[in-house]
Amino acid sequence: MPQVTVVLVCLLKAEEFGNSPATTKCEVPMIHSSLRMELPPAKMAEALGILTPMAERIKVDPGCLGCHLYMDMLEKNVLMFEQLWRSEEDLTRHLQSNEYRIVLLVMEMALVQPEVRFDVIARTSGFETIELARA
Repeated sequence: MPQVTVVLVCLLKAEEFGNSPATTKCEVPMIHSSLRMELPPAKMAEALGILTPMAERIKVDPGCLGCHLYMDMLEKNVLMFEQLWRSEEDLTRHLQSNEYRIVLLVMEMALVQPEVRFDVIARTSGFETIELARA
């Protein structure tokens, strides 16, 4: 089955960076962290039981701009765990935390090697990109 790359659209408070709401250029690039894993059906409830409350805790970590846990509606037993970090330093602190050690243990439940990505985001935009493309 072909691999599909999921693109995250980030919405930020533009005033945090002193720019217009249409396009936000980040003074320090943000980091989008994504984890995609296919779990055995018998392990899905356990993984959700661990990651769901963890996502709520991570959301309030210093430097975390967002944390989300998704179930893939097209592929059974696939979870996506995503975070947006204000800086590389914030991400590094998270990766060194005990919370992330638990994420690594959940990753060991996966049927195949999980997909892990760290994307640097230097600029975000929203509807104005669609409007420009369709003008």
